[in-house]
Amino acid sequence: MQGTMQDRPLTLNHLFERAERLNPTKEVVTATATGVDRYTYGEWADRTRRLAAALDSLGISPDGRVATFAWNTGRHLELYFAAPCSGRVLHTLNIRLFPEQVTYIVNHAEDEVIFVDRSLLGLLAPLMPTFRTVRHVVVMEDGGQGPDPEGVEVLDYEELIGAQAPAEFGVDDEYRAASMCYTSGTTGNPKGVVYTHRSTFLHTMGAMLADSVGVCESDVVLPVVPMFHANAWGLAHAGVASGAKLVMPGPNMVPVKLAEMIESEDVTLAAGVPTIWMGVLPELAGRDTSSLRAIPCGGSAVPKALSEAYRAQIGLPILQAWGMTETSPVASVANVTTVLEGLPEDELADVRASQGRPVLGVELRIADQATGEILPWDGQSRGELQAAGPWIAAGYYDDPRSPESFTDDGWLKTGDVAVMTPEGYVRIVDRTKDVVKSGGEWISSVELENEIMAHPKVAEAAVIGVPHPKWAERPLACVVVKPGEELTKEEVVEFLDGRVAKWWLPDDVVFIDEVPKTSVGKFSKKDLRDRFDDYTLPTAGD
Repeated sequence: MQGTMQDRPLTLNHLFERAERLNPTKEVVTATATGVDRYTYGEWADRTRRLAAALDSLGISPDGRVATFAWNTGRHLELYFAAPCSGRVLHTLNIRLFPEQVTYIVNHAEDEVIFVDRSLLGLLAPLMPTFRTVRHVVVMEDGGQGPDPEGVEVLDYEELIGAQAPAEFGVDDEYRAASMCYTSGTTGNPKGVVYTHRSTFLHTMGAMLADSVGVCESDVVLPVVPMFHANAWGLAHAGVASGAKLVMPGPNMVPVKLAEMIESEDVTLAAGVPTIWMGVLPELAGRDTSSLRAIPCGGSAVPKALSEAYRAQIGLPILQAWGMTETSPVASVANVTTVLEGLPEDELADVRASQGRPVLGVELRIADQATGEILPWDGQSRGELQAAGPWIAAGYYDDPRSPESFTDDGWLKTGDVAVMTPEGYVRIVDRTKDVVKSGGEWISSVELENEIMAHPKVAEAAVIGVPHPKWAERPLACVVVKPGEELTKEEVVEFLDGRVAKWWLPDDVVFIDEVPKTSVGKFSKKDLRDRFDDYTLPTAGD
């Protein structure tokens, strides 16, 4: 039919040029070892164009992979746009992966150049001989120490871009690959997820929706979530697109420094994983946090007690969101709808502690793992959460494992066990591999952990299934006690009595110094299962 709308490509060039033209005076701030660096979007845009020209001068292929091994900084933000806007593919390397995993993903992606912060060279330099396709290493000086790697050309970032004239951007294919990120690889090698210009553009719009995170021009955004993890949850792109002031924490990821930045820069939106916010909360005491309007949190379920502690101390609960590398990552956000505002406070707390409702553009459903039957949104039926949408992965990069992670009709099988309410709120009760399978029934390790962490003396708690001769598995609670407190197994079990079903009560409680974490800050149940592989429960003889 004639008279329809224009077909314009949805590329990152548009987001970049919007910041360059409409918001050239807005700031990008980076915390450094000696203070802060500030510059404007106008200056950032000029440097980004020069960086793109530098990629040309290095002979990086038109669709070559440009790797980063870096903290959240203004320079990293330059790379976020210089690579894809010049037709290359940005590949953010997770600095917390095991060395052999870093080697695997660099070689699997066929990275041609790596941009690395000086303070991280000590981690990267020993691995250089294992990289098959890397021809250049560009060092970004950040006040840190680290040896130059041998056997490869080492360049200085500032000298490299200073020698270039600004490049023009001409990417006009929205289906062209823009960036890639590998999963954290808790089981097997990490899997590569490739984001297109179109998917990133639409995800950015999703992050800017009022019913989502709502990033806008008046915001001051502090992405605590690393830029090497799942696009920094889209906050870097949304910040640039909206013209929000961006505050980059650099290597200053300790709670007191983050609290200082929130106060000194009048941060309105700060996003990170639950373990970060556990540490930041006490550091916010006595500070002016009146600028904060939202604290998006994801990566793992936010303990209800933590969210309500923020609400009690600063008048603002944590904003729970859900996603994964394969979902770009934001897929749902737990904003409270007007329909539910009149609920009793304890029920509202449960809504805020859920993983939220799907962001516009994302479809979610739950399915029976055994039969594939699609289950109702009744708040009771439990099944595997599946996702579909324009920023949801359709497969993994050059990986034979792709078919096992997708349904026949193309939905992503997330590996999360969830229920969905009639109002569309998702409540993830566990990972499929972490559910405690006891006597043919499932015990949610996540729900049990959240109840344990509601105890005032508990800092962290993780629950794993331990073999049992009668019940197949029974829950073992691994508990970290807050400094200066004392706690017994009996106190934990007594606290849980009445809060969970009797048959959910852990068969034993062990006290540990720290719950091991994955490279992205989630509880590492695999490490705990390995640690307690031969553990015999006191009930094993019952």
